[in-house]
Amino acid sequence: MDEAYRVQECPELGRYGVAARDLKAGERLFSELPFAVGPKLDSPPLCLECCCPVDGGEGGPRCPRCGWPLCEDCAAEAAPLPYHGAECAVFAEKRVRFQSVEDSTAGCVQLDCITPLRMLLAKEANPERWEREIAPMEYHDDKRREGANWKVDDHNIVSFLRNACGLADRFSVELIQQVIGVLDVNAFEGRTCNGYSVRGLYPQLAIMAHSCVPNVVHSIHPSEAFRLEARVAVDVAEGEKLYTTYTYTLTGTVARQAILKASKFFTCMCPRCVDPTELGTHFSSLLCNKCVGGIIISSNPLDENAEWKCGDCGFKTSGAAVQKAILTMHNELDELACLEYDAGRLEAYEGLYKKFRSVLHPRHFINTSIRHSLIELYGRIPGYEMVELPDVLLERKVDLCRDVLRVLDVVEPGLSRSRAMVLYELHAPLIMLAQSAFGRGEEKRDGKTLKQQLEEAAAILEECGSILEWEDPTSPEGILSNVAKQSLLQLRQSIATLE
Repeated sequence: MDEAYRVQECPELGRYGVAARDLKAGERLFSELPFAVGPKLDSPPLCLECCCPVDGGEGGPRCPRCGWPLCEDCAAEAAPLPYHGAECAVFAEKRVRFQSVEDSTAGCVQLDCITPLRMLLAKEANPERWEREIAPMEYHDDKRREGANWKVDDHNIVSFLRNACGLADRFSVELIQQVIGVLDVNAFEGRTCNGYSVRGLYPQLAIMAHSCVPNVVHSIHPSEAFRLEARVAVDVAEGEKLYTTYTYTLTGTVARQAILKASKFFTCMCPRCVDPTELGTHFSSLLCNKCVGGIIISSNPLDENAEWKCGDCGFKTSGAAVQKAILTMHNELDELACLEYDAGRLEAYEGLYKKFRSVLHPRHFINTSIRHSLIELYGRIPGYEMVELPDVLLERKVDLCRDVLRVLDVVEPGLSRSRAMVLYELHAPLIMLAQSAFGRGEEKRDGKTLKQQLEEAAAILEECGSILEWEDPTSPEGILSNVAKQSLLQLRQSIATLE
């Protein structure tokens, strides 16, 4: 099969990918294995093989060979371990021991060296791939030198590897800092089979340019050595740029810009970022309390200190005041994550949604976050399980799902994992509402017959399953794909009885 993309280069973007031919939504772009994969920065003590949390204290589980953290299951595996094996040999040879920590929930700086070390050892093991794929990667050496992290990395990683680990004759200061920079700028987050976070370096994916409205989606398969598969989420014409995203699409412009400037060293100028309304979603907009119906937006979304103004009455406020208010609301929202998974939690989210209703635009990212939480809660917690929900709450869940989908259609368009998960949540209340109306003897609901309503739910399930089948079958999303397919089969059997 011919290549789906080709690499081009320009001063503004460096290397970037474009469609080599017309691509249809869902079409595979490429598949690749990571050059290296390992713990994220500032991880708490974890098993260096499976990345599950472990006790970092003196009595915590350790690798019998090198003495670094390793869970009991992984320690019982036959050596060498695929991920920990290479660094284990280094630590064991130089007798570099892990220093116990008092707080196993806090970030453990000793582990910051692990993924860079795996990169360096992979360079030795596969120099051809290093030269072909990694050496050309951007790592913003000059900009990183100006930041506070440079000295921290020099002490915690560079000096540790060269001195304590005795690797000075193998890896120069410059090379280690290059590796740190390449990871900081280009690595992507993934999850293990058990759902624990890792970061991996995927050279082909890193070539793709960034946009806050991506047209490329990817899935990482931990059961296949963290193989990554990239696809186009929407139709892409030949010659069009291919965009992944280096940040979370469901945050506002100020937060996205801050993340990109701090970690990727650039200001995003995508159409979404330069538009104060975020492509009409008003994802960061506030409601004006000085007039009726007014919307307050930033005069310059690329400047967090820029003035905000109501488009109707002209009321003005400072960027600092807006961000202070958003932070306060964010903190209130974060507090709810600590509540028990029960009816009180759901009611607290509904209460917060009502509280913010007069301040935030309906599609504001905080409101969207609350909707996501409510979608997950309705139908799952005692007192609000799906079979117990009255029609009014089934309709509430449907409305919540559709509201989130409207946002995703703009900021994360096409066949994305986020879309699939919301579609799955949407299908069940639609079926139950259809059955409820039929049980009351109503021939139609919202102008649709029972069969039409069930066919709509079937189409939603089919789209959900087709997206999630790209995921690792051992992941929660991959498992849900099979559940969706089984549910679809049963639903179509029910529809057949209505013929």
